[in-house]
Amino acid sequence: MISTIAVSTGSLLVLIGLWGALTNRDIIRMIVGFSIFDVGIHIIMISIGYISGGTAPIISSLSEVGASFVDPVPQALVLTAIVIGLGITAFMLTYAVNMYNKKGTLEIDKFEELKW
Repeated sequence: MISTIAVSTGSLLVLIGLWGALTNRDIIRMIVGFSIFDVGIHIIMISIGYISGGTAPIISSLSEVGASFVDPVPQALVLTAIVIGLGITAFMLTYAVNMYNKKGTLEIDKFEELKW
């Protein structure tokens, strides 16, 4: 049940993020859309590794025989993806500030020299 809710929430965030990144003409709103998309992917990845009733993946002498453990690999991947996503978002915002300083606007249509 919890995994279904998490996957549904993550999928909804992915769709909202894609919609925000593809339909807006303002660069900051596009960056926010990409960030929402990124969070949705993280939620989906975490919910893939979730096991209902699972315990932490720590094996010791007190562990029960036959206990189900939560998969730690998706958690490690998401932790890494969060750090990379933060760096990419900072880079995009820095690029947006430089574009604003050069043109005085963040409307994507004003940057004619970037078109083919």
